Amino acid sequence: MSEITPDLVRHLGVLARIQLSDDEVTKLTGQLDAIVDNIAKVSEVATPDVVATSHPIAMHNVFREDVVGQTLTTAQALQNAPDADGDRFRVTAILGEEQ
Repeated sequence: MSEITPDLVRHLGVLARIQLSDDEVTKLTGQLDAIVDNIAKVSEVATPDVVATSHPIAMHNVFREDVVGQTLTTAQALQNAPDADGDRFRVTAILGEEQ
């Protein structure tokens, strides 16, 4: 059992500038007590021989290797373009002004 008391909850309410009713103090006392007890249970299990994890199941990279393959030449990439400027695509300005 933890050391969470109604007086401590009222004090925390004052520090947080939250006005708590007596019913809220009673409810929060039980909830905070349960939270502290659960944290204590986890602390009991966390020993130096237990490795810390962020996920319950081991995660691994599922992506394939990044291997360079055949790519299009500039001429192939531009062959179906509606408009080109040298070795670049030409598109209409979207802001209404040319740069």
